[in-house]
Amino acid sequence: MNLGLTILKGRRSIRKYKEQKIEDEVIKAILESARYAPTARNAQAWKVGVIKNKDTLLKLSELASHGKFIKDADVCFTVFAEKEHQYFVEDGSAMTMQILLSLWSFGVGSCWVAGYGKEYSKDVQKLLKVPEKYTLISLIPAGYPAEVTIPTKKELEDIVFEEEYSE
Repeated sequence: MNLGLTILKGRRSIRKYKEQKIEDEVIKAILESARYAPTARNAQAWKVGVIKNKDTLLKLSELASHGKFIKDADVCFTVFAEKEHQYFVEDGSAMTMQILLSLWSFGVGSCWVAGYGKEYSKDVQKLLKVPEKYTLISLIPAGYPAEVTIPTKKELEDIVFEEEYSE
């Protein structure tokens, strides 16, 4: 198996982190990789926040209904996209996945916490002072994994069809 597929197949959602700092060079490399995410019409209509302040991480964890573990992360990336861009959800989601995979390639665990359309998205935007023209797509808490669980996945034949769907 090639390295890329090993990273793709190995990535897990990590919600428990060690108290270990992610090096600034790693964060910069993640952001550098993230800017290469696919984007419709090459619009690049996004902004990525890097949140390290423990008080802010705590506030984010209190806002996000399914992200209580954000407070324990070393850093939380926030992905925002311009609401007026026709494909803002797709582009922001592509950016999110790029960050998740880039983190895992450095051995850093993360978990996609939904943002778009959530009741707390405006509060997160306000907390981080992000202009109104953007909308929250995702929160990505990250840290070195304290534990890794391996979930079961459906078999390929259970999820794939060719040409036309049939049971």
